[in-house]
Amino acid sequence: MAQFKGNPARGETLAKPCAVCHGTPEREPLPLTPSLARQPEDYTVMQLFLLREGLREAPQMAGALNGFTDFDLLDVAAYFGRQKPSRNSTQPDPKLHARGAGISKSMGCGSCHLQDFRGQKQIPRISNQREDYLAATMKAYRDNKRTGADTSMNGILYKMADGDIEALAHYLANQ
Repeated sequence: MAQFKGNPARGETLAKPCAVCHGTPEREPLPLTPSLARQPEDYTVMQLFLLREGLREAPQMAGALNGFTDFDLLDVAAYFGRQKPSRNSTQPDPKLHARGAGISKSMGCGSCHLQDFRGQKQIPRISNQREDYLAATMKAYRDNKRTGADTSMNGILYKMADGDIEALAHYLANQ
């Protein structure tokens, strides 16, 4: 499957119900929901697979991928990988933004997520995501309530204070 390229046109049809929660280029995702637009296809396929197989807990996604084949997941990932993300409606707070930038630099977020935080391969795009989603996700990793195919984020965020997570989420949401 690694050599198979998804069909974004077919993926668009399959992904229509996803836009209700995950947003469109014109509309932000719902609160606490990630934007799937411009996510690396490898990352999206892996997450969709984990969700479909029940290996990643996300109660709001329960059953949403029933009946999707592996090829369907590749097509959906191809569609989202080419979609332009909406712009966040949050206004940056200069102090919080600067604090988050410092935390990002000291933690080396750009070494995996790339310097502009666009993600790569199995690493997600974290730039311009919803701030509430980023903070909740980082807290879940820190508290060992979220795992996936890679547990490195659990170790990276271990013992990180809520205030630092919130500053980092604010910074990343405004990239």
